[in-house]
Amino acid sequence: MDFVNKFTGGDQKNEQQSTGSSGQKQESGGFLGGIGNKMNEAAGGGAAGEKNEDYLDKGVDFVQEKFLGQGPQDNESAVEQAKDEQISDFIRGQYKNVTGSDVPIKDKPTTFG
Repeated sequence: MDFVNKFTGGDQKNEQQSTGSSGQKQESGGFLGGIGNKMNEAAGGGAAGEKNEDYLDKGVDFVQEKFLGQGPQDNESAVEQAKDEQISDFIRGQYKNVTGSDVPIKDKPTTFG
């Protein structure tokens, strides 16, 4: 079963990050894990993608983390960030339908990479 857990990503030990003696962050997971991280960042995910979120997207992340118990939202995949963007776009649309005006928080354009 350990092999299945490691293969499917169920083994959390391989995903943990540690700090070396030089203070630099080291990521385990091997060569393929590094490629996956680079592809995720190129698609707009990861910590760099979190910096590009507007305040409504950050609010959606806050609700997911604090009230829905979905864990930390500070390093989401590109798919998760796209889902959050769809949620915030839905909120914007419903706000406009009800009030007749736009949400006062400007929507940042979605960028990749």
